[in-house]
Amino acid sequence: MTDTTPDAAPRATTFTTRSPATGEPLAEHPVDGPEEVARAVARARRAQEGWAALPAARRRERLLRWKRLLARELGTVARTVAEETGKPAGDAGLEVVLTLEHLGWAARNADRVLRRRRVRTGLFTVHQRASLVHRPLGVVGVIGPWNYPCYTPMGSVGYALAAGNAVVLKPSELTPATGLLLAALFDEAVPAHAGLFTAVTGAAATGEALVRSGVDKLAFTGSPGTARKVMAVCAETLTPFLAECGGKDAVIVTADADLDAAADAIVWGAFGNAGQTCAGVERVYAVREVHEALCERVVRRAGVLRPGAGGDAHYGPMTLPGQLETVERHVTEAVSSGARALLGGPESVRAPYVAPVVLTGAPADSAAMTEETFGPVVAVDAVADVDEAVARANDSRYALGAAVFCGSRRTGAAIAARLHAGAVSVNSVLGFAAVPALPFGGSRDSGFGRIHGAEGLRAFTAVQSTTVQRFAPPIALTSFEVPAAARERAVRLARSLHLRH
Repeated sequence: MTDTTPDAAPRATTFTTRSPATGEPLAEHPVDGPEEVARAVARARRAQEGWAALPAARRRERLLRWKRLLARELGTVARTVAEETGKPAGDAGLEVVLTLEHLGWAARNADRVLRRRRVRTGLFTVHQRASLVHRPLGVVGVIGPWNYPCYTPMGSVGYALAAGNAVVLKPSELTPATGLLLAALFDEAVPAHAGLFTAVTGAAATGEALVRSGVDKLAFTGSPGTARKVMAVCAETLTPFLAECGGKDAVIVTADADLDAAADAIVWGAFGNAGQTCAGVERVYAVREVHEALCERVVRRAGVLRPGAGGDAHYGPMTLPGQLETVERHVTEAVSSGARALLGGPESVRAPYVAPVVLTGAPADSAAMTEETFGPVVAVDAVADVDEAVARANDSRYALGAAVFCGSRRTGAAIAARLHAGAVSVNSVLGFAAVPALPFGGSRDSGFGRIHGAEGLRAFTAVQSTTVQRFAPPIALTSFEVPAAARERAVRLARSLHLRH
C-alpha cells in the first residue's frame, strides 16, 4: 500500500557507492524496484527460449567469446572490483583470473555433463529403452556478495548460462558496478541474446523483488540469517533455493607437518582479502608438540603484513563498515575471557582497517571460535592429538571448508575424510576453489547445494527421465487384461530371483 500522507518520503531512485578506503563517492546507480525487476525477468525469459534452443556447441562458442572479452578487459574489471571492495589490484586481478577459469570450464563441459544418457533397465523392463537428460530451468535469479563480487556470483551465473538458462543478477549494493560490467560485457560479446544476462541494482528491497519475481531458481550468497529470510519467501512458491552462507573454517596441523609451509598458508588464508573470505582460515588446531613453533612462524609472517590502500599494502580495508564492530567484539571478548593475543589485539581495529590479530587459548564457546569473524583474525590452539583436532574442527555450526597439514599425504587425506566440511585441502588452503571441476558448498549454517563442477551445472537443471518401449513385453503387467495367474507367476519368478541375488 502506498503512503500518500503529505510528509511521506518519496522512494529513492538512486544510491551512491563509496570507496571503503576513503569514503569518497564512486558512482550513482538506480534503485530497481519490483517493476524494473519484473521487466528484467520477463525479458530474460523471452531470451532464454532462443538460448536453450541453440545446439550446445553454439552456446559454448558464445560463452567462450564472452570469456575472451573478459580476459581482454581484465584490467578494467579488476579496477572496478578493487575500487568497490578496497582490495589490492593484484588480488582483484587474481579474482578475475579464477572467474575466467570457471567460465571456460563450464562452457566446455556443459554438453558432456548434461547431454542425454542411457541408463540400464531391470529384468521386468527389458522391453524399455531408458534415458535421462538435464534440461534448463528457465530464469535463474542470483543474489551476489560484496567480498568477491566477480568470482562468487559467476560461480552461479556462468554455470547457469552454460546449462541453458537465463540469469538476472542482483549484485551487492556495495559492489553494483562489477555486476553491471559483467552483464554489459556479455551483451557486447553476445549481442544476439540481449536480456539473457541482466543485472538489477539496489539493496534488500531489490533482492526481495527478485526473489518474488517468479524466477525458476534462486542462488544466494550471504549470511545464514538473511538466507533463512530468503528461503522463507522462496517456500511460498516452492522456488528452488541454493545457499552459500559462509564458514568458520578450521586447519589441522599434525606433528610431522611442514610448519613453514603450514604457517605461510595459514597467514595467507586468514589475512588475504582482510579475512573477508567465506572459506578463509579462522581456526587452527595444532598438536601440542608443534603448537608453539607454529605460533612463532605465524606471528612472524603476519607481523610484517600491512593493511592499506597503497600499492605496497598486503590487504585492504573492511569493505562492510559494520563488520569492524564484529571483529572488535570477537577480539575483545576473547581476550577478556582468557585468550592471549600473540599479535595485535582490540587496538588493531583502526577504521577502516584492521591490523593482523593472532589469538591463542580462546574459550571454545567464545564468539571468536564459534561465530564467523570475517576479518583478519586467526585463533591458533593446541590440541592433544589429531582426534581432538578433528572433534574441535567439527564442533561448529558451519561446515564449508577446511585444510589439513600433514607429513603424509595419505594420512592427510584420511584426516580430511573425517571432517564435516564441503571441501578440504591437504597441505594447502583453498586449493579446491581454483579447481573448476570440483563442486563448492557446505552444510549446516554454511548453507546447502553446490556450485562449480558437474554438480554446479546440474544444480541449474531439472532432470527428465524417459522410457521408450522397444517391443511388446512377454507379460503386460501394466494392463488390466493380464490374467491373474500370469501376474502371480511373474511375482513368484521375481521373488525367486531376488532371494538368490
